Order: sequence, then C-alpha cells, then structure tokens
Amino acid sequence: MDRLSNTIRPYAWGSTTAIPRLLGTEPTGEPQAELWMGAHPGAPSRVDRGTGSAPLTEVIAADPDRALGAPAVRAFGPALPFLLKVLAADAPLSLQVHPDRTQAEAGFADEEARGVPADAPERTYKDANHKPELICALTPFDGLCGFRPAAVTADLIDGLGVDSLKPWADILRAAPEGDALREVLTAVLTADPDTLADTVHRAAEAAGRLAADDPDGPYAVWAGIARHYPGDPGVIAAMLLNHVRLRPGQALFLGAGVPHAYLSGLGVEIMANSDNVLRCGLTPKHIDVPELLRIVRFEATDPAVLGPADDDAPDHDYTVPVDDFRLSRHVLSTGAPDRDLPAGTPQILLCTAGEVHLRADDGSGITLAPGQSVWAAADERVTASGAGTLFRATVTV
Repeated sequence: MDRLSNTIRPYAWGSTTAIPRLLGTEPTGEPQAELWMGAHPGAPSRVDRGTGSAPLTEVIAADPDRALGAPAVRAFGPALPFLLKVLAADAPLSLQVHPDRTQAEAGFADEEARGVPADAPERTYKDANHKPELICALTPFDGLCGFRPAAVTADLIDGLGVDSLKPWADILRAAPEGDALREVLTAVLTADPDTLADTVHRAAEAAGRLAADDPDGPYAVWAGIARHYPGDPGVIAAMLLNHVRLRPGQALFLGAGVPHAYLSGLGVEIMANSDNVLRCGLTPKHIDVPELLRIVRFEATDPAVLGPADDDAPDHDYTVPVDDFRLSRHVLSTGAPDRDLPAGTPQILLCTAGEVHLRADDGSGITLAPGQSVWAAADERVTASGAGTLFRATVTV
C-alpha cells in the first residue's frame, strides 16, 4: 500500500470550507472544489516509497500487470481507468452531457483530423473515451439529472406567468415528448442572447416569488441557479431537468447522453478517466450546439437513486452498468469483524469519517483520517478495521 498525496482543484464553483473541514485544515479563503485521487495526467496522485515523491502514473507504468492486474490491463490498457474525487460544490456546475465510447472515438478522431489544438477553447473531445460517473453524497447533495416529463415541465413553466415562455410550454404539451424536448432545448441554445436574457430575468423574479411558498420546490431551485448565472440560457435549459436531492450514502449514476448538473453539497465522485464534456449552459465556456444536440438523449427519465435500503447498513456496493469503475462504502465500527478487501484489481481506499486502519498481508499498516487515501496494487490484499467510513474504488473485470 502507498499513502497518496493528492491535488485540490480550485474551481470557482467550489466551497471554501467543505474540503478543509473534511481534512481538518484551515480554509485558505479560496474555493476548494475537487480533491483528485488517481492517475489522471492533469493532476496524478503522488506516492513516496522512500526515494522521493513520484506520480502514480509512473508507478503504474513501471509494472502495469502488477499494479493493475493482467485482466484490467487486457480490458482497459496499461492505465488506471477511473478517477476518484471528493467534490465540494457551493454553486452550480455547468449543465453538461457526456458521450458514449463510440461517439467519443468518432469525435476525437474528427477533431484530430481537422487539427483542432488540444487546448483550444472550441475543442470538445480531449480523448477517445466515454465519461460515465457516479456521485455519492457525504452531506445533503442537490443536482439536476435527466429530463422531467415534458407535460410536467410545461405546467411548471406556466406557473411562472412569463409570456415569452408560453410558446415553449405549448410545444412541450403538444409535440411527441422527445421531439418537444429537442425543439425547446434547441430554441433555448440558439435564441438571441439579449432577448433570452430578459426572459431569464423575468423567470428568475417569478421563481423567487413562488419559492417563498415552497423553499424546497423546483421554483426555489431555478431561482438559486439564476442568482449564480443571471441571464444565462442554461437557466431555462435547467427548467427541463429533474431536481434530485441525495441523503448521505445515496448516489446517482450519470450515463452517456443524460444532461445533468451538480448544484450544491459534498460527495465522493468516481468516473471513467476522461475529460470529454459537452456543455449546455451555466458556463462562459464554449458550447458546441450541433454536437451537443447529437449527443443528448431526448427522453424523460426517472433518476435512479442508488444506496442502501438501511442508512446504517455497514456495507454497500453501488452497482453501475459500466466496468471502468466500481464504488463501495464500508461503515466500520469498533469490535466488528475486520473487512477483507479482495485482491486482484487496483484499489484506491478513501476515509471520509472517523479513523480507519488498513493492514496488508505483509503486516504493514496505514491509518487514515478523513480525507486521506491509499493506493493498493492488484496483488495486494488489504484488511480494514477501526471506527469510520471507508470508500473503496476499483474496477470490474
């Protein structure tokens, strides 16, 4: 096992206090949005085996079969296929969608052939991989996920009493649902910015008034988003989506083509090791409207919230329909039997509460406090004990 030294990313939407509180450190006054754990080339974790700090990418590259296990290398190549994060949102992230693997391969090849620079602001595909992801709440966590039934959204929009929104409400009622969602999102993303900004302003004012009677309802969500992104077309796009509130221990899987945005809260996030994001709004960054409309799945969905039936369940695997990652949560207690964590696949182990003791077969051990993590290669069998919460990230092969 290796204790990991991890990078904190200071994105503007991040909380100034949540990650410092988890780590037991003093806030810097700057946003601390994401704590990265893994071998992403943008900010790989580092390990020190007594000869100086080295990035986890180099440790894996030196012996991929030992680090990842031969089955994982055959399935995903000689690189860790997932990235684990602690995510702390104090403001809404961009409204976004991710491609499936076939779409990513085609999009990446096209931009490479056209010579679009990798760091160009209009570049959409940074790599040829898909980017499914899972967010598991550590605190109450709010997000948007998938399209709400079109007729329900039409009723909510009518409730705002904004005349310029009524034609879109009519479309949502009259057209076949998939066609209606596509037509309205297209209209929002291609509308005249100045005209739409006035509509967003009026909708935000109306939502604010209505939120006074229902502070946990959809109008309060829209008003909150509009405060962070005044005049942004994404405010209207967000009205089309389901609002989801997770309790600690509950999780949400975001598959290809599903529009989503995280709004607020602290959570453990795991994803395929990719940077492919197509944005729909709530951002000053480039929006590739034609490509976005090609990737989005225009269908109403009921977000499937994952999690243990019993909030106090000692162990839970969050089952997802991809093999790139697997996340499980283990709530350890003093006097309970040790947890044997299976070998054979690479593991990152993260403590989020209490104190967790990890022991390897050779007798060596590491104790983790909240926010601390370790890397365990595929050939290392680990046993966990203590009184705390441990998240285990690995792959399925």
